[in-house]
Amino acid sequence: MDNTPFWNPVLETMPLENLKNLQLQKFKRIFKWAFDHSRFHRRLYDQAGITPEDIRSMDDVRRVPTVEKEMMRDVQRKDPFPYGDALCVPLRDVTAFRQTSGTTGQAIYQADSWQDWEWWAECWSVILWAQGYRPTDRVFLPFGYNVFVAFWAAHYAAEKLGCEVIPGGVLDTKARILKIQELKATAIMGTPTYILGMADTAQNKMGIDPKELGIQRITCAGEPGASIPGTKRRMENAWGAKVFDHAGATEIGAWSYECRAQSGGIHANEAMFLVEIEDVETGEIIETPGRPGKMIITALDRMAQPCIRFDSKDIIEWAPDPCPCGSTFRLIRGGVQGRADDITKVKGVLLSPAAIEEVVRSIDGLGDEYEVVVDKLGDIDRIKLKVETVPGCEDRVKALEAQLKDQLRLKTNLGYRIEFYDYGRLPRYEVKARRFKDLRKAH
Repeated sequence: MDNTPFWNPVLETMPLENLKNLQLQKFKRIFKWAFDHSRFHRRLYDQAGITPEDIRSMDDVRRVPTVEKEMMRDVQRKDPFPYGDALCVPLRDVTAFRQTSGTTGQAIYQADSWQDWEWWAECWSVILWAQGYRPTDRVFLPFGYNVFVAFWAAHYAAEKLGCEVIPGGVLDTKARILKIQELKATAIMGTPTYILGMADTAQNKMGIDPKELGIQRITCAGEPGASIPGTKRRMENAWGAKVFDHAGATEIGAWSYECRAQSGGIHANEAMFLVEIEDVETGEIIETPGRPGKMIITALDRMAQPCIRFDSKDIIEWAPDPCPCGSTFRLIRGGVQGRADDITKVKGVLLSPAAIEEVVRSIDGLGDEYEVVVDKLGDIDRIKLKVETVPGCEDRVKALEAQLKDQLRLKTNLGYRIEFYDYGRLPRYEVKARRFKDLRKAH
């Protein structure tokens, strides 16, 4: 390992051919590193019959077997404890422990060296700079600092850019809002669910208009909402601020960002990650725009516990046009559309929970929270949508129901049973929301 800087602004406008060559060279480096230093990766590659000398082109890269999350679970909690066979550095070189949220099963432990943590901060620095963060910003971080990576790296990246950072860790939502008001913060970060929840608390429980708090920009992560037009619009209207999306993961890194052009997609940080889109059914790598598939991703500079051709299960698609910001990093149209695990067939129709969110959040008179329940009556699939009406709209239920059913039929090709609840009755979430429940999987 060395201390070579990861980032150079010239990378953002590098001609595509040069960028692909850079990715190939970096892939060769990280592949050889893992081949030589990780027992887990060495076994995987030996079984596939592939060596570092075999990687000469992008076609060769696609011969490298993918890594599933379950494989990472299997190798951890062994020596060197707790990371096991995927670790590529002596345990003494590990300086940061993080773990996944565990929402899709047993949490994955992530080991990072100091060099890796600097890399994490560099990834986030790219994100924040592209979204307009500058040394004059005062950034309030309203999340509980714990073993989940959340916005840890965003904190250090904001400091690296020269911003003033206010950690809002153990404060409750009301105290966080008062601290934002007291210190005149200019930016905040959070999940779309929590950003909307903060606005609701300020407006309806504290009598404070969020638009008067002076927040200019909001960076979201953890959920696809900030790339869903209806959800983005609700957040921007509530706060009077620009809302930007970002997608990342503990075991991958901060791989994408929405820039100030807000062109309907997120950039893949292609200088630091190799993003591939794989057809869910055929395994073909998709290069053409407009065809969704699951993301296979490589973190090109992460050394202690490498992420090489990781099957993220995130559903994405390339945008047809370059971003007007001038970056040559390709756009992911509409951000992350959901997870392959969540996109399921109901009555023979492929359903994405993000499509339901777009409909609910685009209708005035409905609250921010909702819940979707899929079950079976005999052999017949059923789908139920629970929504809240905002105060003052209770007498519009019939009209809202008709509008919901029409839009849901148009966007998802499915019929729904609609249940209306008084405002505040449905569950609230602070980190990742659990609004989609497929009860068929329990049988």
